[in-house]
Amino acid sequence: MILDIARLLLFPALMAFAAASDLFTMTISNRVSVALAASFLALALMSGMPLSDLLAHLGAGVAVLVVAFGCFAMGWVGGGDAKIAAGAALWFGFGHLLEYLVYASLFGGALTLLLLQFRQWPLPYQFAGQPWLIKLHAKESGIPYGIALAIGALTVYPETEWIKAVDLAHFAFG
Repeated sequence: MILDIARLLLFPALMAFAAASDLFTMTISNRVSVALAASFLALALMSGMPLSDLLAHLGAGVAVLVVAFGCFAMGWVGGGDAKIAAGAALWFGFGHLLEYLVYASLFGGALTLLLLQFRQWPLPYQFAGQPWLIKLHAKESGIPYGIALAIGALTVYPETEWIKAVDLAHFAFG
C-alpha cells in the first residue's frame, strides 16, 4: 500500500511544486530535481523494475538533460527547466517521452502566448502589491516554463506503468 501511495503522489507532488515554485519565484530549486531522481530510483528498486528498463529510463533522462542543457546554453530555457525536464524524462523513460515532450511543448507555447498577451496590458491596481506578479508581468522576465513541463507531465503520468501498477483494491472503502 505504501508503494501504491508513493506511485500516486510522489511524482505529481514534485512536479506541482516545481510549477508553483517557477510561477512565484521564476526559479526551480535543484532540490526538486534531486528529489525527482532519488524518488525515481527508490521507487524503481522497490517496484522491482528490471535492470534493462531501469537503464532505459536513465538513458531517457540523460538524453533530455543533454539536449535541455544545450537549450540552456543557447538561452532558450532556464537551468531549472532543463533539470526538471530531465527528471520527468527519467520517470517516463522512452516509452512516454515523446508524448511528454509534445504536451510540454504545446502547453509551453500556450503559456508563452498568454504571458506575452498578459504583459501587453497594464497590471490591475489590486495586484500591484504582489512582487511575484509584478515580476511575472515584467516584459523583460522570462517564461516560467516549469509550469508547462509540469502540466505536460501530469497529463502523461496517468498513462504510465507507474499508475497502471497501482492496486486500487487497497483504496476501496466498503
